[in-house]
Amino acid sequence: MIRADIIEKVGRKYLQSNIENDEYSYCQGLKEIGKNYKDYMLSNAKRNYKDLDIRFADSKISVLIEAKNNFDKWNKKEIYEQLQHYINYEKELTGNKIVAIIANTDDNRTLMWYGSNPTISDDNVIKNKPILSFHEYSDMFFCVTNNKHKVIQSTYELNELLHESGIGEKIRSQFVGTCLLALKNGLTFEKQTTRQIVGGIEDILTNLLDKNLNKAEKLTILKVKVLEAQDVRDLTSDEFIRILNKIKKEILPYINDKSTMGQDLLNLFFTTFNKYVGKTDKNQAFTPDHIVHFMCNVVNINRNSRVLDPCCGSGAFLVRALTEAMDDCDEEEEKDIVKRQQIYGIEYDEVAFGLSTTNMLIHGDGNSNVVQGSCFEKEEFINEANINVVLMNPPYNAQKKNCYSDYVKTWTSSTKEDPSKGFHYVYYIASKVKTGKLAVLLPMSCAIGTSSEIKKFKELMLQEHTLDAVFSLPNDMFHPGAAAIACCMVFNLGIRHRNAPLKETFFGYFKDDGFKKKKNLGRIEKVDENGNGLWNDIQNEWLRLYRNRETKIGFSVTKEVTASDEWLAEAYMDTDYSKLNQKDFEKVLNEYLGYLISNAER
Repeated sequence: MIRADIIEKVGRKYLQSNIENDEYSYCQGLKEIGKNYKDYMLSNAKRNYKDLDIRFADSKISVLIEAKNNFDKWNKKEIYEQLQHYINYEKELTGNKIVAIIANTDDNRTLMWYGSNPTISDDNVIKNKPILSFHEYSDMFFCVTNNKHKVIQSTYELNELLHESGIGEKIRSQFVGTCLLALKNGLTFEKQTTRQIVGGIEDILTNLLDKNLNKAEKLTILKVKVLEAQDVRDLTSDEFIRILNKIKKEILPYINDKSTMGQDLLNLFFTTFNKYVGKTDKNQAFTPDHIVHFMCNVVNINRNSRVLDPCCGSGAFLVRALTEAMDDCDEEEEKDIVKRQQIYGIEYDEVAFGLSTTNMLIHGDGNSNVVQGSCFEKEEFINEANINVVLMNPPYNAQKKNCYSDYVKTWTSSTKEDPSKGFHYVYYIASKVKTGKLAVLLPMSCAIGTSSEIKKFKELMLQEHTLDAVFSLPNDMFHPGAAAIACCMVFNLGIRHRNAPLKETFFGYFKDDGFKKKKNLGRIEKVDENGNGLWNDIQNEWLRLYRNRETKIGFSVTKEVTASDEWLAEAYMDTDYSKLNQKDFEKVLNEYLGYLISNAER
């Protein structure tokens, strides 16, 4: 990429130069503020570095670019040393956060580092990321400091504020999502009446849903079910303004959707809030974002993935898949294609459909391919989407009206809820998608397969597809919400289990995710002595074991299984008895006692 194109791409308005050819002399720049650039040179410097090729800056960040006409003919150590000098000078000159780039003018190769004071080395280099605009660098790397506990605490406080203000639980999640969406898009609300605020939100929604799939339907749900709800109309202007200020000042700053970290915190907020609202309904299973993230990593979501969640609820799988796919993109054009063409959802419930629509819009998806209806009646929609990845968490106790009609015909007259515990959803979707990866959360009873109905669907799945892996997940994963204990099953679609190249299925006993229950905050991540969260290292270990198909006592095992076998690690895994203690023994006894009581056994 030639020099002129780099300047235009980053943005000429941010270009800072003080010598010829648009270059920047740190000797001159530091001299103007009473400093000598030589005082900040590396002690072992071989050359007198002082002039940077291209420098961009505002009051917060600086983008430093050293252009070279051929990487291969330059001494890498000298180039690194040169760029490190410019970083040292820039820190003294501005104190800004820095993006430092070596750009090859013969092709599009780049080397990039970023941070408050980045160290130029091979250990932290980002290779061949295309040159971006100044705003994109700012959004991508330098949004608000990650503070998960702050987001969770503010989420709890917001839920209490809504309760005090009379916003009922049935519309609370949708109301918050709509407010958050409007605030992200410039809603003005200070010194306005409730009617004026609602009118401003409606205008923003109309603009955002322009050219959106099923625009009229989505607008009607958001307007009638939320903005025209009695609870919202009854809000005083002071109450409305107080709620909006809470979201704007204590939540919105942490969830810049243009950065991966901001997306993570937005997912955390939405999932956590939905759990608070749904805590009285024990059938609501809001999957925590870190588990959703793990499942996306298992199926390797990337810029080429075409993802379907046929029971998408509030949209947790969709927005995480969107985040992961866009994070794998280099150009904005690629990201736009992902948004428009590669993320698909189906939701039966009208309220949840409105919630998933809002959630996708908050994450920047202005052309959300989420439709309302039964996944069993959307065969054409699924076929046209050309799906290669399915992520899902179907209802475990669905009533007749929510189940596949041909399956319901086989039920006895006394059957009231889905006897397959959601497994027939999985089989139906797998039969329509046909190839690719499918990861699904199901109750442990589906892995054990004690009932004839569950055994039937285990057999049907293996006749057409391969059971790649099953992960036993934390018992309290859905807290505070559903009490179900779930596992994650992963299938390779279209390859019969008996013909799979890898005959053994991987089973992971992944019960400890590094989270703990805390009063009023749900499950929060534990930290080490340095204040760093434990989850990232735990997830990396889970993924390593799975990808290497490694057997590790107490954690994982591989086993060749059939439909008649149990599909869970506990049935095959060796136990490391050296790590058991009195608390472990008491815990198992208490869990068993709880099981007996809940099943009325004596």
